[in-house]
Amino acid sequence: MTAPTDRAQPGRRMWPLYAAGFTTAFGAHAIAANLGGFSDDAVKSLLTLGLLLALYDGAEVLLKPVFGTIADRIGARPVLLAGLVGFALASAAYAVADSPGWLWAARLGQGAAASAFSPAASALVARLNPAAKHGRAFGRYGFYKSIGYTLGPLLGGGLVWLGGFRLLFTVMAILGSVVAVWAVLVVPVVPPLPRARQTVLDLARRVTDPLFLRPTAALAGATAALSVGVGFLPVTGAAAGLGTVATGAAVSVLAATGAIVQPRAGRALDSGRLTARSGIATGLLLAAAGLGAATFGGLAGVLVSAVLIGAGTGLITPLGFAALAASTPPERLGQTMGTAELGRELGDAGGPLLVGAVATAATLGYGYGVLAAVLAVGPLVGMAAARARRTGQARA
Repeated sequence: MTAPTDRAQPGRRMWPLYAAGFTTAFGAHAIAANLGGFSDDAVKSLLTLGLLLALYDGAEVLLKPVFGTIADRIGARPVLLAGLVGFALASAAYAVADSPGWLWAARLGQGAAASAFSPAASALVARLNPAAKHGRAFGRYGFYKSIGYTLGPLLGGGLVWLGGFRLLFTVMAILGSVVAVWAVLVVPVVPPLPRARQTVLDLARRVTDPLFLRPTAALAGATAALSVGVGFLPVTGAAAGLGTVATGAAVSVLAATGAIVQPRAGRALDSGRLTARSGIATGLLLAAAGLGAATFGGLAGVLVSAVLIGAGTGLITPLGFAALAASTPPERLGQTMGTAELGRELGDAGGPLLVGAVATAATLGYGYGVLAAVLAVGPLVGMAAARARRTGQARA
């Protein structure tokens, strides 16, 4: 089968990449949200549940930078396709075997496969769009990824209720296969670019450059706030006497707000109505304000917190990736996206750990407050430094 070339229509060739973003998000949350459920094959031990949850994320933390580098070397499209096929095969393995032992292997395989096609998809989003449209492209990619996060627990729960994990893994195998075939037919061949030899010292300089560190740290902070919101807002709601429907709705509001904001933030960046730096700073302050609102509890506090955290993360995500793409040599996009995804995974794990540790020592309100302070310190320091510079210039 002959692969399409770069003459494919820009909008048409992006859809499989959006579908890949949906697939990795759906795959992560559809299973994670139902592992401890009430089906016959649900996990009963909390330790086993924790280890199974860690398998997917652990594989991503270790392998995303590796597969990102491979994408730069051989081309992002082969890595995308291999990852999608691997995801389908890992899912099919459990669907066929339908035994607890294969659940471990399938979950690890899914995480490893997502580690391949997720950074490859991000690199292709950047390569297949001109720099002037990176904000819009990453905004749309983030939108469909957010839809996967939002629908994963709901659709996954329905599938588990209908046919257990076997049906859920079967659907995931079909999803991975369909997206892989779609990508073969539509995504153009993007050959790897010539690369200068890179030493370990060169890599260290690049990943410690503020142009890389600032957006990556912001992406990690946004993911930390999102993870804390999804995990702890239901606890706050329950403590205030809210039922599972109300707390579940609050989490859905958070995810939906993020999905709505991302494309708009990307368009604002491309049109010049927003800069990456100011937008990221605003997003961090909004997420911090959302965590602060959570300390008030009650339905109003939980909903306001969900909206603000969703808006903040929705601003940061497309702007952060667009900033990374703008500051990265095209021949190193895969490596950069993979390493940035590593930062997001660390935020995903670190945020709940920080809030949980502080909540154990004090209260959950203090946990929210500490993470809010961590998110707000960067923008506030930046604003203070800018004001000092303007004052010094005025005096001069």
